[in-house]
Amino acid sequence: MFRITKEFHFSASHRLDHLAPDHQCARLHGHNYIVVVELAAAGLNSDGFVRDYHELAPLKDHIDGTFDHRHLNDVLDGPTTAENLARHFFQWSRARWPEVSAVRVSETPKTWAEFRP
Repeated sequence: MFRITKEFHFSASHRLDHLAPDHQCARLHGHNYIVVVELAAAGLNSDGFVRDYHELAPLKDHIDGTFDHRHLNDVLDGPTTAENLARHFFQWSRARWPEVSAVRVSETPKTWAEFRP
């Protein structure tokens, strides 16, 4: 199995409104997010790729246009956790590229959430 990844970055604010008021994540705060999309295939295409990285440009456009420097509570339905972001980016990407096998999202240098069906 061949696996490739591509990394994307964006900055955004959010609040986790469902948490107790004294929880730090219930307060308005922001992160510099990292999104890593993983694609996998048993074989390579005629160009020797799982998929040409250039073909993933629409994901960058989606992130830049919908998420970057936005308040995530205005963008996503439900809790704006890294887990839900990973699922969103997975579903959005998988609808375009069947080779997408997982998406990871980081809010801090020490934390990652992954969605992999």
